[in-house]
Amino acid sequence: MQDLTDKLYSVDSVVQLEQIAINQSAIPAYELMKRAGKAVFDLINSRYTKSQKVLVLCGAGNNAGDGYVVARLAKQAGFDVHLLSLIDPTSLKNEALLAYKDWISVADVDTADLSLIDDADIIIDALLGTGLTREVSGVWADWINAVNQSEKAVIAVDVPSGLVADTGAIAGCAIRAKTTVSFIGLKQGMFTAQAKDVCGEIMYHDLALPDDIYSKVDADACLLKAVDYSLLPQRKASSHKGKFGHVLIVGGNVGMPGAVILAATAALRTGAGLVTVLTVTENLEAVITAVPEAMVRTCEPGSLSEVFKESLVNSVTHIAIGMGLGQDDWSLEMLRYCVQLNKTMLIDADALNLIAQHEITVNTPLVITPHPGEAARLLSTETELNSADIQKNRFDAVKKLYEMFDTGEPLSVILKGSGTLIFNGKKVKVCSLGSPAMAAPGMGDVLSGIVIALLAQGITLSDAAELAVCLHAAAAEKVIDGKTRGLIASDIIDFLPKVLQ
Repeated sequence: MQDLTDKLYSVDSVVQLEQIAINQSAIPAYELMKRAGKAVFDLINSRYTKSQKVLVLCGAGNNAGDGYVVARLAKQAGFDVHLLSLIDPTSLKNEALLAYKDWISVADVDTADLSLIDDADIIIDALLGTGLTREVSGVWADWINAVNQSEKAVIAVDVPSGLVADTGAIAGCAIRAKTTVSFIGLKQGMFTAQAKDVCGEIMYHDLALPDDIYSKVDADACLLKAVDYSLLPQRKASSHKGKFGHVLIVGGNVGMPGAVILAATAALRTGAGLVTVLTVTENLEAVITAVPEAMVRTCEPGSLSEVFKESLVNSVTHIAIGMGLGQDDWSLEMLRYCVQLNKTMLIDADALNLIAQHEITVNTPLVITPHPGEAARLLSTETELNSADIQKNRFDAVKKLYEMFDTGEPLSVILKGSGTLIFNGKKVKVCSLGSPAMAAPGMGDVLSGIVIALLAQGITLSDAAELAVCLHAAAAEKVIDGKTRGLIASDIIDFLPKVLQ
C-alpha cells in the first residue's frame, strides 16, 4: 500500500489511467485485476489469522473479478473462504470471467444464502464497485443491509458498494466498510458528503502503474490532508497591528449577538490587526463584554450614512457579513450598503439567503461560505432545491456556485460540510480533516472569522480559503481528540493559537 496521494480522480479519469496502462504500457488488463486482488489479499493476510472465515461477495463487472482473485489467493493461502455471486457468474465477461474460472479451479461458488454472513469473520465487498449509476434496490439492497446489520469487519474493494464514487452520495444504501482499498487513483467522492460514514479507513494502491502514466491524465480534485503552513507568512519582529488589516464584522440582528461575537473573536485570534463589529444597538453590551478587544458600532434602520463616515470607510480593509444578520429590512440595507463599498468581502449565512431572494451583484474580491441549505437556496431556479439535492453532487454544486458569483474578480467558494469543498475556478480542493463533533452551532461563524482575518493579513483569496478550512478543522480535531460529541464553536477559537504559527 502507498500513502494517500493528494490527487483525486473521477471514475472516468481512473478508467483513462487504466486504459493508458493497458494500451501504452502493455500491462494486461487481467494482470491489473490480479494486482488489485493481491493488494486486498495482502491486507487480509497481514491483519487476520487463517483461523478466521472469509466471505467474498461478488457482483458483476471488474469489481467482481477483483473479488474472485481475492478469494482464490485467500483459499490457496489456507483461509476458510466462501464466495457467493449475486449474478450468474458465467455471464461475466473478459477479465472478470477469467478470474471466475481461476476461482472455480480451486473451489465452488456458494449458494446465495444470507446465513453465510453470520458464519463469516471477515466480509469482502466486491458487489458494485465504481460503475454504480442508479439507486441500489432488490436483492442487492437486501445483501448490503444484511451485511451492515451483522456488524462484521468489511473490506471494500475499490469503493464501498452503494457509494457513488464521483460524488460521495449513497445510492439508497451502501456497505459500511471497516477498510476500503482504492486502486490506481483515489476517487474524489470518497472524501466528502456521506463517504466518511461508509469508507472506514481508506488505503491506496497504484497497482504498480508507471509514474509517467499519471502525467497524462489531470487529477480532477486535490485532497487536503494537513494544514499547509507555507501559506501562512511569518511575521517580522517589527510587526504592528496596523499591518494586518481592519476587519468589519457585520451582523448580529436582534437576539443574535452570538454569531458576530464568535466571528470577531475568531478573527482576532487568527491575527487580524483591528476588528470592528457593526450590529444592532440591543447587542452593544453583549459584544463589548464578550469581545473587549474589538471595537463596536451600532446602527438602526436608515442610519447607515451616519455610521459609515469617511474615517470608517477608509479604515476598513475587509468586510465579513451575514453571521446572525437576519433577513429583514435592516439586514438587506446592511448588505446592499456593504457591497457598494468596494472592499474585499466574505459573505455567509443570512447574507447568502438575502442574495438568493434579491438581485444583488458583488463586484469585489469575494469568498462565500454556504452550507448545503444555503447553497440550495442560491441555486434554486425553476425547481426548488434542498440540502439533500446539493449533497447528491457537491462537486457540481460548488462549481455552479462559482459560476453564479463570478464577475471576473478573485473568487473562492467554500461549500461546508463533511469533506468541505473549496473552489477558485481551477481545481476543487477537498478537506479530509475535521470531526463529526463539528456538527454544532456557530462553527460557520468561527470559520468566517478565520477566513476574513487571513485575508486581512494579505493572504490571497484562494490560499486564505484553503488555510482557514484546514486550520478550523485541525483545531477541532485537536480539541476533541477522537470523540464525536462535546465540541462547541468557542472551543475552536480557544485552540487556534495551538494550530497557528
